[in-house]
Amino acid sequence: MSSQDAAAGAEHDVAHDAVHDAVHDAVQRYAQLQPELRQVADQFVTMVTALLDDAGINYVSVTGRAKSVASFAGKASRTVDGSPAYADPLTEITDQIGVRVVTYLQGDVTAVADLLAGEFSVLDDRDLGQETAQQGRFGYSSRHLLVTLDDEASDPAYAHLRGRSASVQVRTILQHAWAEFEHDVRYKGSVPAADVSDLDRRFTLAAGLLELADREFTAIRDRLQAGVGPGAGTSDDDPRIAGPDLAAFLTAHFSDAGWSRTDHYSWISGLLLELGITSLDELGGLLGTVDAQGINERMDYRYPAGAVRRLDDVLLAVFGPRYIHLHGNAHRVESLTARLEKVRASQS
Repeated sequence: MSSQDAAAGAEHDVAHDAVHDAVHDAVQRYAQLQPELRQVADQFVTMVTALLDDAGINYVSVTGRAKSVASFAGKASRTVDGSPAYADPLTEITDQIGVRVVTYLQGDVTAVADLLAGEFSVLDDRDLGQETAQQGRFGYSSRHLLVTLDDEASDPAYAHLRGRSASVQVRTILQHAWAEFEHDVRYKGSVPAADVSDLDRRFTLAAGLLELADREFTAIRDRLQAGVGPGAGTSDDDPRIAGPDLAAFLTAHFSDAGWSRTDHYSWISGLLLELGITSLDELGGLLGTVDAQGINERMDYRYPAGAVRRLDDVLLAVFGPRYIHLHGNAHRVESLTARLEKVRASQS
């Protein structure tokens, strides 16, 4: 071996050791931070869930996690063409806190993304399903947003999250099923080399079928929204308007609104009872005296507000402080007060 080769080899060893030490230090520091990050992840889940519920957007689940130490170490150790993929892993690995929102329909994915864009600063936004489609393929579909709560965030309840960032995945329940199964097979199973191409073909076929199913479910929802009429009323033993009847009524009245979560219809029916409204006829009479579309335009939502949120806005505009201080609204007096000020400012 020549002296030049020996020197080059020594330099390579020194560089390799330096990279190894940097990764080792980053992993150690992350291990110290990870318990705190688990708490932050839980708080992000709480915040996102509250935002979705308040907006009346339909969803299946909201979950979150802090990246495990082992996963962080594996990512921090990655190389690209022999060089470290991350010069500063603690700063450059942005999915240390992850939140996943699973919806029913593709339109709800867009609504969730628009909602988050209105509440957070969006550092990155990638629609991986759209990217796959532009390549002429079927496969993984998910909306990935990197969001942070900036210093101007108005809700003091989440002041401790200011400056924190989270990676948020938003996808439909069918996209979620495909991604989870594909991940398990490819990364947790043992696929013989001879079967790889056939499995790739089958996963591609399944992705195409699920995309078609997503479209059909959306068409079903659109047909129901266009043609549904008021429900049959309430049962004799419950003074509240029945949840299914209220859902059908609101779908007909707010034809451009998205569906809300099933339990939210029962919840707002309880608020209607507190206001003394116990029939669809009474509710229809009230809505007939209000410019509900004008209220929605004044609120200027970046996302299509759900039917329950639309009714919530109307009741807030009509009853004002009385509505805010109903027993069923005790947990959101501050947010309702802020919304009432917005409605009144817009009307003045």
